[in-house]
Formats: sequence, structure tokens, C-alpha cells
Amino acid sequence: MTPPHRCYFRCAGEKEVEKHVRIIDNKLVYRSGEETLVIEPWGRDGLRVRVTPLPETINRPWALTERVDTQAHIETSDTAATIRNGKISARIRDIYTQKGHLEFFKWADKTPIPILREYDYRVHAHNPGTRRFKSVGDGLFECELHFEAQDGERLYGMGENATGRLNLKGCVIDLYQRHVKAVVPFVVSSQGYGFLWNNPSLGRAEFGNNMTRWISYGSKQIDYYITAGDSYANLMENYTDVTGHAPEFPWWASGFWQCKLRYKTQEELLNVAREFKRRGLPLSVLVIDFRHWDITGNWKLDPRFWPDPEAMVGELDGMGVRIMISPWTLVDEKSENFAYMKEHGMFTGSIGGRKDTVDFDGPKYQYDPTNPEAARFLWSKWKENYFDIGIRTFWLDPCDEFHGIQEYDQVLFHIGPARETHAYFPVAHQKNIYEGLIAAGEKEVVTICRSAWAGSQRYGACLAPHDILSSFEHLEEYMKVGLNVAMSGIPWWSCDIGGFITHDNSSPRFHELMVRWYQYAVFTPVFRTHGNRPNNEPWNIGGDSYPHIRAAILLRERLRPYVMAQMKLASEEGLPPMRPVFFDFADDPKAGEVEDQFLFGPDLLVAPITRFEARSREVYLPIGTEWTCAWTGERLPGGQVVEADAPIERIPVYVRGDDAGLLGLFKKVYSE
Repeated sequence: MTPPHRCYFRCAGEKEVEKHVRIIDNKLVYRSGEETLVIEPWGRDGLRVRVTPLPETINRPWALTERVDTQAHIETSDTAATIRNGKISARIRDIYTQKGHLEFFKWADKTPIPILREYDYRVHAHNPGTRRFKSVGDGLFECELHFEAQDGERLYGMGENATGRLNLKGCVIDLYQRHVKAVVPFVVSSQGYGFLWNNPSLGRAEFGNNMTRWISYGSKQIDYYITAGDSYANLMENYTDVTGHAPEFPWWASGFWQCKLRYKTQEELLNVAREFKRRGLPLSVLVIDFRHWDITGNWKLDPRFWPDPEAMVGELDGMGVRIMISPWTLVDEKSENFAYMKEHGMFTGSIGGRKDTVDFDGPKYQYDPTNPEAARFLWSKWKENYFDIGIRTFWLDPCDEFHGIQEYDQVLFHIGPARETHAYFPVAHQKNIYEGLIAAGEKEVVTICRSAWAGSQRYGACLAPHDILSSFEHLEEYMKVGLNVAMSGIPWWSCDIGGFITHDNSSPRFHELMVRWYQYAVFTPVFRTHGNRPNNEPWNIGGDSYPHIRAAILLRERLRPYVMAQMKLASEEGLPPMRPVFFDFADDPKAGEVEDQFLFGPDLLVAPITRFEARSREVYLPIGTEWTCAWTGERLPGGQVVEADAPIERIPVYVRGDDAGLLGLFKKVYSE
């Protein structure tokens, strides 16, 4: 069904049009007596919808911080009201089973095409309500929103969730943050829309075959944003415009990052950098992991093991190597900072004071990033003890709430109970550190983060899963996770090369895993290794791995100008550098079925090897262009599946067309 077209007008002031609908300040407002619903234009081709059982909605932006003023076109009739903003419109009607039933349309030329509609239960006997509110105390409601499912629809995004799939249709995703799970509740549909659940509360998303259901366990209102576009690029750009663009990506961050758990002393760290230099291996960033302090919450390098940090920074600067450090956010009662922070209420609390501490080598207190005073205090210590000695890059581990999962709904933040605000923790911390760095004069901010939420990208956050396994299974699974992160509006992604938890660090299987992971990671936005193993430097992995790992690092070094070009597009237009094949080939039906290969920028098609001892694999070449094997120069037409060679020296990579400059980067990497 399509909305009527009798007349459009620009709303001005307030005009009553029928019993439930009013037009107020460029908004369509529907009041039924049971709830208040507000629809307004938001950015380009977007609408924001808020619904509450209270008389008025709440103006809390959450992720929608970058509002772009747009004038809506609104139409009313006796039976419906329609609001349109560019390519998207919403129609609200009273139907048999629901007052204020909502449908959304994407406009192609002058034709509105249905893209999403609230569920119609059709009979009252089976009607729990499409929009549901149940009071849970403290002014909060358990909220539900139900949409009709669409046959053949594919859904992508939602941040970092190990579902084993790229297409999330059929998945249930719990909305909480934890180590290897960073929910970013933005989902992109193959039907041509993007949908943000603008709500950081604990909850659940269900992408069923019969229904899509969004659930909050404690909110003051339903709040979401929806945008329509003619391409995936359009959708990502629209979304980025309203939630924030990533800052400009610095050159130094496009190289190789070396990390492990952990370099314990200043001399050990320096010797690693010296060995990189001696071997002629490129190195951009070297990482000091946690427990570099004497007592947790003393945010400074322990002088027993780091006796002259200024000299260390100076030597590494001379090599062109940047230090990243992981200060953590927990505080021991023995810390020199504890008494002041406790007295000034800078820690997260709990309902009834039942458990204000978290467990990390005994009870610890957790700074509250949503408390402005706590944010200022923590940054003052980080600035004094890290930034002022030349360490300007931070690893925000943890930047998720550290209580046990079952305790999340009992935590209290400065901005409200975690039941309502849980997922905002990483954004608050990222914002604090980003703004502190900028105020201190740093112009190039990249923070590795083990968690993120919608809008994290605008604070320089590079999302990275933590505590994943050293296994071929996790290599494959987190390749797909990374693609969904890209479709969530977080363009900077890193995945610990080799995995973190290592049960076997000496077998041929482990050696081959490391080679294949490096070969894959060359084509990720941030090229970084990390792991809980003593042998995590390229030259001491073991077996015959070193020449292949060296070749991967050298290839990445050659590709850095191409990487930077993609990162520029990510910052300016929201285009993810690493993205699913269908992103650029939406008209190719087979491209939507491909989940085990991806594009890095528009011109590189990458097919990782995720099986032990695999020496070939099938690769789908999308239709509409020719593809050239990056290694052999063989040209092949698109629209076919090929059996690609994958000797241990390389994974299948294809260049769109026959770009001689790009192809030249892949030649002779083993001879350097």
C-alpha cells in the first residue's frame, strides 16, 4: 500500500489535523491516550521515532549527536498521516489491532516502496501489542517493538557478536558488552534501509524469520532512527552523518603494531624494537600492556621495571616507533588515588550498595566514565604520567563495564542505572580520553578498544575483540565478525593476529595458523598482533613461519598508501575499508551469499584461508568486471567461481580490472 499524494506542505508552527495527530515544529506527533509517538526528520533521508507511555518524549540524544537540520514534508488525511524526508517516509494509521500503526517506505523516483512495517497481529485474541511498555520502577519501562519479517531479507551489522554468520537473519543478540562482544545496535537491510536502536540499555534483538523484535529491559522510551538509500554506501554515509565521522586516520597507524601479553621491562621492550630494526622489519607501534604499574589504580609505569621512560620514548621516537599503553580503569584500595576518588564519588555503584567492587586479582573499584569529575581526574593522571613523557596513544582495555554479566542490571552510573545506560560505558570512556588528548594538543587519535557502541567511531575508537582463541575456527568466525563491525558504522577494526588465548604455541598447526592470520590481517584496517604466549614476535613464532610472516608485513608496508586512501574515505564518507562483497556488488545476487571473502577498498578481493593445510579454495568473482590474480597476473571474467591456489606463501587476492600500480605491490615481497 502507498501513502496518498493529495498535497504536501511545509509545516509551520502547530496545526491540528485529526483526533490523534498534531504537527508541532517540523514533527509529526501522535497521542492516543495510551502513548505519545513523535516522528521527525533526522539528517539526510532519515527519520527519528520516539514512543513513550508518558505525555511527552525525552530529548536525550544518545548516539544521535550530529543532527543535520532538515525540513519535513507532512501530509494528513482522515485515515492516515505521512511524514517524508528525502528518500524515506513514514505513514501512521489506526488499524483494527493497533492505534498508530507505523509503516516505512523508500522512495524511488515518485514511487514509495515498502521497506519496514510494525507487526500486525490481525486478531485481538493473539495481540500482546506491537509497542509494549511495562513499568519496572525508577521511571523505567521494559519496552518491546515488533516489526514484520520479510522473506529473503538479509541483515548485517550489530557490532561484534560471534554468531558464526555474516547474515544475521535468524539470530538472537543479547544487548550487552563483554570482552569479545561489543554491541553496536545499527543494522543494515538488503531491502535498502538502516536501523539504529538508539538505546544503550540492557536488552535483546531478535531477527526471527517470522518477526523482528527489539527489547529493552529498562528505558524511559522507545527511540530509534531509520534511513533509506539506493546503495549500502548511501546508508553508511547517512548514518555516519548523524552519529559522527571517524577522525582523520594518521599515517603511523597504518603500519604494523607489535603487542603481546606482556613486555615486563623497559629493556625487554627496547630490545624488541631494536630487533625489528636490525632485521629491516617495519614497525609502527609497540605496546606496553597492563600491569606496568605497581598497584592497580596508580596510573604510571613502575620505576622498578621502567626506570627511565623518557629515554625509552626518545629512543623509540628515533626509530619511528610509537608507544601505545594500556592503563586500565580499576582502582585498588591501596592505590594512592583511591581515597580521593572514593571521597568524591568517582566510582560506579550498585543498587542498594550490595556490590560496588569488581573482581580483578581481588576486589577493585571501577571509575565511572559518565561522571565528569571522575573523567577529569583520571585524565589528569594519565596526562601527567603518560602523555607528558611522550606516550600519546592509549589502549582502552577495559572500556566495557567490568562486573559479572549477571550483575549488570544492579550497577549504577552517574547518568543512571546500568539497566538503562549499560552500553554507553565505552562511549563515555572513549569520549573522555579523546577530548583529553585533543585538549592536550594531540591531533592524531587512535585508541584500540575492546568495546564500542553507536557513535564510538567519532572518538577515534578502533574496535578489537579480546580473549579470542588461537584457532582456525576463530580466525574464520572473527573474519565475519569484522565485516559486521564494518556494517555497524565502526570503520576501524583490528583482530589480534594469532588469537589471544593460546593452548598450543609450538606445533605445525600453530605455525600455519599464525601465517594464515598474518596474511588475512594485511587487509584489515589496523594490522596488529597480540597474544598470551611468549613467542609472539615474527621471528620466534617457530617452524618455517618467519619468511611468510615477514612477507606479509612487507606487503602491508607497500600497501599503506592504498590503506590510507580507504581510511580517508572512511573518515569523510563513512565507507568501511573492509567490507562484505555485496557492498559494492548489490546487483549481483550471488554476492549476497558470500560470507568467507571480502573487499578491502573497492579494488582488492580477499579470500582468507581458514583451514589447516588447505592449499586451495573456491573464490567467487563478482559479476560486472574482470579480476586479475594479484600473484600471477591471470585475468578472469567476473560472475564465476574459481578454484584458487593457496600455497603457504599466499592467500587468494584479486585486483579489480588490471591496475598495474596495485598489482606491482604484490610482486617480489619474498625477495626483500
